[in-house]
Amino acid sequence: MLPGLDAHALDCYRKAGRIASECREWARENVKPGVTIRSVLETVEAMIRERGGEPGFPAQSSRNSIAAHYCSSPEDEQEYAENDCVKVDFGVHVDGYVADTAASIDLSKDKRWTPLVEASKSALAAAIATVGVGVPVGEVGGAIERTILKAGFQPVRNLTGHGLGRWKVHTPPQIPNYAERGGGVFRKDTVFAIEPFACTGEGMIREAGKAEVFMMVRPPMRAKGLDRDVLKAIESWRGLPIARRYFKHLDRALVEDTLLKLARQGSLVRYPPLVEEDGVMVAQYEHSLYLSEAGVEILTA
Repeated sequence: MLPGLDAHALDCYRKAGRIASECREWARENVKPGVTIRSVLETVEAMIRERGGEPGFPAQSSRNSIAAHYCSSPEDEQEYAENDCVKVDFGVHVDGYVADTAASIDLSKDKRWTPLVEASKSALAAAIATVGVGVPVGEVGGAIERTILKAGFQPVRNLTGHGLGRWKVHTPPQIPNYAERGGGVFRKDTVFAIEPFACTGEGMIREAGKAEVFMMVRPPMRAKGLDRDVLKAIESWRGLPIARRYFKHLDRALVEDTLLKLARQGSLVRYPPLVEEDGVMVAQYEHSLYLSEAGVEILTA
């Protein structure tokens, strides 16, 4: 095993994966027109804690042309609507070991987005069937691309799967959603997430909108002027992504001031929503996997 991936680490990954899977399936059943997005995300995070985990990153639910990173603010009252194509994306950590999973839901009565959703789901299955020790990551990307193109859609080319580590949601390798060369190979005793995005557009996303997800990337260069309680609350996440709604118990003005100052120092990164062009629909499926000499174990099945 790689350093740090001992029996305890693997147990933690497996527990995190089970919790993430249970929460994903609950969301799939409870995302309905008229339900507020925030209520789903806050319920999921409560479920994670009830089961002995913590959010590995803020629970997110992106709709339609928003591919990823839509995270409700503390005041968000937006509701799911009929004809939405909804993504739910959750991370869970146990003792810092993160599992990541996602699924898509077609809220149209005529199931107009189901072929798109199934393309993403089938691409994930094709990718998992391709993974093996020594297999190039680009070969898995090729399996994703072929599956999505065959279904009549496009893969999102500038979003990728990723490795998973302790207190880290994104580590090498990057796992593309299309065939490429030179991206490295899968190694045994590693944990990673594969997440095919399929869309009805060109398959290129951009940042747009207000960020509700943040991540501390290094200690503040200057602590003077930062609210001590807010900074302590942010640092308690040990570099994992956070959301404004995590700090509802603290003074909002002080939270905003601290986030702004940390960002200006370069200590904190903002993650706005990631969107395709208006009118383009995007679907996503994701599993976290453990690869050993014996093969692939789907942690979030």
